[in-house]
Amino acid sequence: MLAVLSPGQGSQKPGFLTPWLALPGAEARLREWSALADVDLLHLGTEADADEIKDTARTQPLLVAATLLAAEQLPLTGVDVVAGHSVGELGATALAGVLSADTAITLAGVRGREMAAACALEPTGMSAVLGGDPAEVLAAIESHGLYPANRNSAGQIVAAGSLEGLAKLAAEPPAKARIIALQVAGAFHTPFMAPAETALGVVAAEVTAHDPARVLLSDLDGTSVTSGREMVGRLVRQVTAPVRWDLCMRTLKDLGVTGVIELPPAGTLAGLVKRELKGEGAPEIVTLNTPDDLPAALDLIARHATEGATR
Repeated sequence: MLAVLSPGQGSQKPGFLTPWLALPGAEARLREWSALADVDLLHLGTEADADEIKDTARTQPLLVAATLLAAEQLPLTGVDVVAGHSVGELGATALAGVLSADTAITLAGVRGREMAAACALEPTGMSAVLGGDPAEVLAAIESHGLYPANRNSAGQIVAAGSLEGLAKLAAEPPAKARIIALQVAGAFHTPFMAPAETALGVVAAEVTAHDPARVLLSDLDGTSVTSGREMVGRLVRQVTAPVRWDLCMRTLKDLGVTGVIELPPAGTLAGLVKRELKGEGAPEIVTLNTPDDLPAALDLIARHATEGATR
């Protein structure tokens, strides 16, 4: 059983789309999507520096475009499961057939702009809490008025909220845990993003959604969603709700996934899967970062896809 994963914000690297422009039609595709997202995806994916591509308004549509551009080179009929982390969920939803690629790019542009605007309303941030007892980490986060914005694995929880609260958490870390401040614009996946959730909801209410053609996991609770309209609603709510990637990985294990492909810019989710789903039955993983990785990805699909994967 094969899963394809779409990464979220923070995974981008300068110039990571450059190799993909050698593929026929790739440049034209990015120009079309640039108009929909109202950002220059060609420039951002090839020439922009690290500071420019960490801008939330630019990064989010860029990541969704990368996912969809690379996925066009894969036989999706052989994919059993799709999932995405944070904004990567928009790409995954398109790969599941719920949204068209153009709609996913459009929503990513709206999401990025509105979340960037929400970040500017008051000073907030995010910090990774690595290690420690999960229950103690969550209690410490709550005690400082913060939110567990990302629960990526048992040993990696991201706290988000006021800069004052984050400073207190760093000064009084939970036992056996270390705190790393993240270079982000604000407290994503918390109530601080409420204006962005509202704005995205207005646009999302007008899009056409189809029921997924393959298993589509939701960041809200790791479950498989079978209604396209419900998934769109979850995409909106997820702007202020925690990313439960830990539960998505648990579902991957429960489903018996044997092969995983992470779409570009790949590495982050593959690393989490490798650490969490280790031992007997651990899935074989391919990180797809350039067209040179396509033969390995196609081979993985041929060996791990379930016959008749598409619903």
